[in-house]
Amino acid sequence: MRAMESLLFWPVAALVTVTIAALLFRHALVRAFRRWTGHRHETKLILQAIRVPSMSWCVVLGLFVALQIAELPPRLAAQIQVVLESAIILSVTITVASVLGSLVAAASERHALAVGVTGLFRTSVRLVVLVVGAVVMLGSLGIAITPILTALGVGGIAVALALQDTLSNLFAGIHLLADRPIRVGDYVRLSAHDVEGHVLDVGWRSTRIRMPQNSVVIVPNTLVAESVITNFDLDSTRIGVTIRVGVGYDADPDHVERVLVEEATAAVGQVPRLLGDPPCQAHSFVDQFIVQHELRKRILKRLRAEGIAMPSPPAMRPDSLLRRNA
Repeated sequence: MRAMESLLFWPVAALVTVTIAALLFRHALVRAFRRWTGHRHETKLILQAIRVPSMSWCVVLGLFVALQIAELPPRLAAQIQVVLESAIILSVTITVASVLGSLVAAASERHALAVGVTGLFRTSVRLVVLVVGAVVMLGSLGIAITPILTALGVGGIAVALALQDTLSNLFAGIHLLADRPIRVGDYVRLSAHDVEGHVLDVGWRSTRIRMPQNSVVIVPNTLVAESVITNFDLDSTRIGVTIRVGVGYDADPDHVERVLVEEATAAVGQVPRLLGDPPCQAHSFVDQFIVQHELRKRILKRLRAEGIAMPSPPAMRPDSLLRRNA
């Protein structure tokens, strides 16, 4: 009994000592990392993602040291070591995938990336990390990867035939992500499907667009890729404001032109979202509607003050009303 206790004492002591030392070292690293990076949102995301896994890494490190001290049969010790290595690889893989996904999402919110950050992009980042981690873990377990890849290749043909529509949408989404005709936040119009609004996300199967009525339209990626896309925010968000003004045939064109130019120029700084340089343009596609509304009111008041007559619609003219009554 005493011999058994003496055999267990040093491994247990090593486990406790190494684990405590690793936890203290982890605490010092966290404080140094927080002091170095500051209290930024990205720092909080990273620390939240590694808080629990890092504690398990400290315990596993203690188990590794205890395993080296314990007098176990070589075969059993090797099997336990393989299990611990696989656990570490799996934990690191999941943690890295979570950290990168969170950082990509944070960069999307802060517009820190030049490309449109979409759900498909975030999923692709996580998937690449998980695949690499799975390959490394299989190698540590001594499992040959080549037969698995061969089996997946043969089975992939059958899956591809069964999921043609899904794969078409997936590759269409990858095309949209690579070619970047639309980005998250852009105001777009799909000519073939009478859909327009702000792009919310480009997923692995569909694209979500918020219409001006605040409803969300979900369009398959293949339809988006095949459509003629008008992107109002791709090169510049500015857009020219067009207002139709009808006046009587007896009005002086030069007088009307001067009045319209003066009123549009005077409206700069008074009408929200109206630009003065370049003249008569709005900040964005959506802003043009409030600009048109305000300019129409100003132009109508000015034309009345200048004595410039505006023709009434045919249905409202007195002669047309007499004809309809007759």
